[in-house]
Amino acid sequence: MDDEVLRRAGAWVEGDPDPATRAELEQLIEAGDRDALAARVDGTLKFGTAGIRGVVGAGPLRMNRAVVIRTTRGLAEHLLDEPGGGIVVVGHDARPDSERFAADATGVLGAAGLEVHAFDGVVPTPLVAFAAKELGAIAAVVITASHNPPEWNGYKVYDHRAVQIVPPTDTSIARAIDEVGPARQVPRRPGDRPADIDGVHVLGDEMFDRYLARVLAARSSTDRVPLRIAHTPLHGVGGEPVRCALEAAGYEVHQVASQREPDGGFPTVPFPNPEEPGALDAVLALATEVDADLVLANDPDVDRLAVAVPDSDAGWRPLDGNEIGVLLADHLLRHDRAAAERLVVTSIVSTPMATAIAEAHGARHEVTLTGFKWICNAALDLAETEGARLVLGFEEALGYCVGELVRDKDGINAAVAFADLAAACSARGTTVLGYLDELYGAHGRWISAPLSIVRAGPDGPAEMAAAMERIGIDRHPEALAGRQVESVRDLRSGADQRPRWLPDDAVVELTFDGGRALVRPSGTEPKLKIYVDVRGPTDRPAEQARADAARIAHDLATFLGVGPG
Repeated sequence: MDDEVLRRAGAWVEGDPDPATRAELEQLIEAGDRDALAARVDGTLKFGTAGIRGVVGAGPLRMNRAVVIRTTRGLAEHLLDEPGGGIVVVGHDARPDSERFAADATGVLGAAGLEVHAFDGVVPTPLVAFAAKELGAIAAVVITASHNPPEWNGYKVYDHRAVQIVPPTDTSIARAIDEVGPARQVPRRPGDRPADIDGVHVLGDEMFDRYLARVLAARSSTDRVPLRIAHTPLHGVGGEPVRCALEAAGYEVHQVASQREPDGGFPTVPFPNPEEPGALDAVLALATEVDADLVLANDPDVDRLAVAVPDSDAGWRPLDGNEIGVLLADHLLRHDRAAAERLVVTSIVSTPMATAIAEAHGARHEVTLTGFKWICNAALDLAETEGARLVLGFEEALGYCVGELVRDKDGINAAVAFADLAAACSARGTTVLGYLDELYGAHGRWISAPLSIVRAGPDGPAEMAAAMERIGIDRHPEALAGRQVESVRDLRSGADQRPRWLPDDAVVELTFDGGRALVRPSGTEPKLKIYVDVRGPTDRPAEQARADAARIAHDLATFLGVGPG
């Protein structure tokens, strides 16, 4: 066996404080399984703007207690290098290892001399972000893998502005992590639960009560009618908070009983992402059973929102993320008459229709790189420099930030806002789909067609990189599905000519008559992602426009050398 792999595995075993993961590596060493060892120790999980995320298991390439301890010590060193002291907030979701990881993070932060405020029990990610803002924290940590499969976990970090970290903060923390020694040598206050660790300030229900009061106070003043809502948290931590919020807003809520309680094993959904096929089956069945007016679903850490609405032709129609976004944008701007400059911020891969919606209401629209770290940093920068006020931030992957309450996507506040939108539609004698048709009539029918090309295995990253090398300003298809490519923008260079929320990144955008296409590698999975948005007249069937968009995506994938089939 490779001596270097054996050396790394042995060194990690020596420094790992967890007997379970030590035993995992020891068994692989004894079995001589070089490939399995290399997959665990031949490198490290990279700390970036999404923190870290990976499959739970032994070694530096997996999520485990040793990785969490070393990561937290690196974060603490970074925070201690900053002027002044301050509060760090810690929360976690319901995955099997999350409480243990959160306790380790809390213990390390406390031993480093930082003031830790930790939630007692599982908590939605947006509530941690809210608490960080409320308490004026210098950082916050959430142990969560969001909507990833059950075997995953992750570590998410917010900065002193209660927004997800961006460069150069992420690289500074990563450098500090690299300097940390073996996890067993890192000072740590003992305790199996964050709330039980000496010196910790325990956060309980009062923080959610504070949050909910702000949600309700910020609702748009519009006529509403009562609604019956079917909801699922998909075994995540949103069952009780979302029910409380919707009922406090005046709505009748029915939840899928088999998916209501937090369960990090996700027994009824193999992939707990509300965008995945079949994920909404149980709540759609419940909606039919109780004759609901609206279907809402959250991902496990409650920062995303999925919606389905009644459709006379199909029973229930799930809305895509762009449809939800433009509906919320128009609804919120329609009922927001404040004098300050109103702002809508979307990610670059989200529908261009957002520009038309904002302009129609005299609001400003800004585009950022993918991720709410950029959306909310742009909103904060523009608030500080130009007095702009965020009305809505959204990205097509079901993420919505309603107003300035939380500086991240928030599936609780968005659920209340969308319920209010649906109730306002009923009050004026229309439906959500009728409202969407009104917007298409005013701005053209925008259709989105995302395509993900998965390349798992050790060669996947190289294939993704090679595909991106095939496209740029000087090398691109002349036409896509018969539409001439008119311009190309390559975000891999030129950041000095753009605002800081559009830094250099592996994103290429092609525009053509009536639409655009973008390609980028995923930041968290072995995927190449293609996004196509086309605009057409409302008298043309949506199915035809969707088929056109899908052909454009297929042609682009073929040009990149990764075409499906």
